[in-house]
Amino acid sequence: MTATDSPQRTPRPSSTPPRALSFDRAAAQYAAARPGYPAALFDAVEQLAGRPLRGARTIDVGAGTGISTGRLYDRGAQVVAVEPGPGMAAELHRALPHVPLVRGDGNALPFATASADLITYAQSWHWTDPDRSAPEARRVLRPGGALALWWNVADPAVPRVAEQDARLRRFFLDEAGAEDTSAHGSPLRHRDLPPGLDFVHRRVPWTRPVPLATHLANLGSHSAFLVLGEGPARRFLDEEREHLAPLFPDGTVEEAYVVDLCLAVR
Repeated sequence: MTATDSPQRTPRPSSTPPRALSFDRAAAQYAAARPGYPAALFDAVEQLAGRPLRGARTIDVGAGTGISTGRLYDRGAQVVAVEPGPGMAAELHRALPHVPLVRGDGNALPFATASADLITYAQSWHWTDPDRSAPEARRVLRPGGALALWWNVADPAVPRVAEQDARLRRFFLDEAGAEDTSAHGSPLRHRDLPPGLDFVHRRVPWTRPVPLATHLANLGSHSAFLVLGEGPARRFLDEEREHLAPLFPDGTVEEAYVVDLCLAVR
């Protein structure tokens, strides 16, 4: 399974929702501020898939700037990245020039039938049309191959995370008329999982210490802020800095996450 494409080459028309493409305007910020994933997540993927990542023919769909792609590569996977956005693809190519990159999306995978051992969607399944992306995943996976979907979600069991979530809800209700808290990640809704596959669910908690500025840049890199506009987003982030600075006098925020992992073997 090989497929390569320059991020500068014009791709076929994308079926990716416009909001998903909003990340292109903040690709460098996304790459610098977004959290990665703990080693325990990839241990769980190997356990549930019943095979090691090393040598696995892997397609990382909606790869963004390559945060998950790089970790899959480091674990020895033969990984190809798939990304629709030109800005995100260019950032991925700069960071991982040795990794094959295809411009496309999960609704029409440009790969041969039964060619992949593993297909991954890190923070990206919710940007697809499941009526199209689920059959595509089943088509491209070989028998015994695995589809893995995962999301980093801010851990609501941590009081300060829950308090920030409440502030986000109030802000987006005032600004957009909706309680959009996607800046804390997209909580998994099992009804959105592809039908016809038997998924196993794992939750992997982890934390990372980051400078306060990185924490705020992480929040601001989410589509909820990017589509809202720079003025309102800056106002919330400035207010959030004033709120958090006394809580973290050394300037370091301990971000708490739970990775929601769902994996099914074809």
